[in-house]
Amino acid sequence: MTLQTAGHRIKAYLLAADDGTLMRHAFQALLAASVVFIVIDWRELGLQASTAPIYDPASPASEPILPPALTEGEPDASPAEITASPETLKQPIRFELRPGGILSAEGAIEAGAAGRFAAEIEARGEYVKTVQLNSPGGSVDDALAMSRLIREKQLGTLVSTGALCASSCPIVLAGGAIRTVEKDAVVGVHQVFNGSKDRLSPELAMSQAQRTTAGVSRHLEEMGIKSGLWLHALETPPDRLYYLTAEEMKAFSLVTESAAVAKAK
Repeated sequence: MTLQTAGHRIKAYLLAADDGTLMRHAFQALLAASVVFIVIDWRELGLQASTAPIYDPASPASEPILPPALTEGEPDASPAEITASPETLKQPIRFELRPGGILSAEGAIEAGAAGRFAAEIEARGEYVKTVQLNSPGGSVDDALAMSRLIREKQLGTLVSTGALCASSCPIVLAGGAIRTVEKDAVVGVHQVFNGSKDRLSPELAMSQAQRTTAGVSRHLEEMGIKSGLWLHALETPPDRLYYLTAEEMKAFSLVTESAAVAKAK
């Protein structure tokens, strides 16, 4: 059958059909078209979900970028101004020795950061007294290792005015023998979540998150930090930050009494 013959037959049918029949066929055609578009959209969404990178400040597989709570360079509803540029904080963490025995640690805690930190401490010998933090977080495993080494060496930790210590960075802060957070420093926590580019099953992703959470909780307890701190992290979605007040940091022992006394003096 030619296209012209088929066209004539369709035309004849439409002229002979009553209005009810035409409306019924029109509805069926629209319904069929809707189903086709829904299927196409569903497949596209599934493809995007399976290929889109997901950032996890707690996963070594993630790229070192700012936590999801950061928008236009600053955390959403940040309680104070962060003076470091987003570009600086996006870079892998850098260590710089400063006067007074201060080792500056600025940038994202990428996978392998703990090894570089250990080498830096080894090279500086007894000169380093305090680790000054300015970081949006990153790999939890590396943060834990850095925190343990800081406590082993009995170093202090410091978050200065205008600095950011978010996501896994407070884990490093907790390692300090003396822990100081200055006025208008920003300290925030949120949930651990999987940022691997590999798609994990829900069961495996939850299992990993639970193991990580247990490891962090155990470490904070060993460092003398009260459980309320990590409970705030568990209650805060990964695309947000829970900002700790000065009173909360003192109540949770994230800052030490000796540091608070020294600051008051």
